[in-house]
Amino acid sequence: MSEIRRILLDDKVEVVERFGDLLKTEDGRKTLIENAIHLPPCEPTKIIAVHLNYDSRTKEFLTKLPSAPTYFHKPITALNYHNGDVVRPKRCKWLNYEGEIVIVIGKMCKDISIADAHKYIAGYSIGNDFGLHDFRDTDAGSMLRVKGADSLAPVGPGLTTDWDFHNKFIRTYVNGVLKQEDNTKNMEWDMHYLVADIARTITLSPGDIIFSGTPANSRPVNIGDVVEVEVEGLGRLTNRIVEGHSIREEVGAQPTESEEVISTALGGDWEFRGIRTPSKDLYPSTVKERNDHN
Repeated sequence: MSEIRRILLDDKVEVVERFGDLLKTEDGRKTLIENAIHLPPCEPTKIIAVHLNYDSRTKEFLTKLPSAPTYFHKPITALNYHNGDVVRPKRCKWLNYEGEIVIVIGKMCKDISIADAHKYIAGYSIGNDFGLHDFRDTDAGSMLRVKGADSLAPVGPGLTTDWDFHNKFIRTYVNGVLKQEDNTKNMEWDMHYLVADIARTITLSPGDIIFSGTPANSRPVNIGDVVEVEVEGLGRLTNRIVEGHSIREEVGAQPTESEEVISTALGGDWEFRGIRTPSKDLYPSTVKERNDHN
């Protein structure tokens, strides 16, 4: 098992291998990890994400899993990296983290079996599938603005090869406080299944990324918060929330703060049940969490 990273070194993009606290280029140059300027560990042509996969997340939404995975697409312009800033635009407030394990495709992949899927995977990384729920009222179907805004797909810090994804913990921290915790054994569909499923109809190219789902307790973060996703054997991805430009008011759908937005951002049941009134069990805590958040 080895860990490969892409960094900016001497104003050039370099592929380096990790050795403890050092990163080493093929020609022998070394730099400390803490001094490195990280880039995404791969260059995807597409970023695909699964909606529901962890049992804890399904229970949180008071729903049942579909008979097969469902997916959405994040533009490659959303791609971000380790220590990169995640932008929450002005006039928006419901930006949620979603710690995930990321699958990175290694070679052209189309119409393969589950048993052969591992042959097409270059390795694994850590991702944070941030969502801007302020646009959920208009984009809940496509998820384009909810999940596709610039900077909302951090991946890194590296690409780890020959990693066994079975029975591994995943945790998300905000300002050092544990917020999400689960284990890959609680995923309904494993990494090989997801690759084979997508590749039935969509050709996957080297560098393409698949976000494999998040556990329960995705919640909003504020400007200045530091979000870290840790996966056993893959390391830790770190990002800081910063304020961005103001969303223009003269064009397009505007940020909203409906009950649907609030319920989803704080752990409700909207997306997969289509209910128009929050759960009676969830709503009191939702109001409390909303007040605490504000």
